[in-house]
Amino acid sequence: MILNHLWGFYTHPLEEWQTIDNRHENVTYCLSHIVLIALFPCVMGYYSSVYLGWSIGSGDLVFLTASSAMLIAIMMYFALIVGVFALAYLSYWMATTFGAKPTFTQTLELAAYTATPVFMSALAAFYPALWFVVCMGLIALAYSVYLLYTGVPILMHIPQERGFIYASSVVTCGLILLVTILAITAIFWTNGLISPKFT
Repeated sequence: MILNHLWGFYTHPLEEWQTIDNRHENVTYCLSHIVLIALFPCVMGYYSSVYLGWSIGSGDLVFLTASSAMLIAIMMYFALIVGVFALAYLSYWMATTFGAKPTFTQTLELAAYTATPVFMSALAAFYPALWFVVCMGLIALAYSVYLLYTGVPILMHIPQERGFIYASSVVTCGLILLVTILAITAIFWTNGLISPKFT
């Protein structure tokens, strides 16, 4: 099953990382996980913006047209997948600095599975109040960082102290990628390429 590690990451993450390390899946398996899990924020963003409406402050609910929401969801989907691959590549590129010699598949597993809680937090959009979604996103982000710090020493086969520094570097790269994606989104938004249309 594609999502067979999902429950383990929420109940016993250390053992789940060990399981992944013991039986490294192939790239296709890992890619299937990324492709499926990246659907959550896109589908939930589309559904909540078209059918539920977003509550921003104390004003009226805000809705998007179906075509506008679909375009934004598709672009978000590809941005999320590219972001995971970029993080995996940066992790692979930095690995030798910290004495690790992973395969690209190992770093792809690390990026994909640590991003999973953030992607799953999109389920909070069933209650599309901005404050609630942001709170759930921050909790998921904190858990993703925890997964990263616990997973790096196991998957990269390096001491925990060195793993801490390596994981901190990966977090920094992740933040830079996030800012880059937001900047590109802002450029598209201001040029009218993905400008939302409200109902």
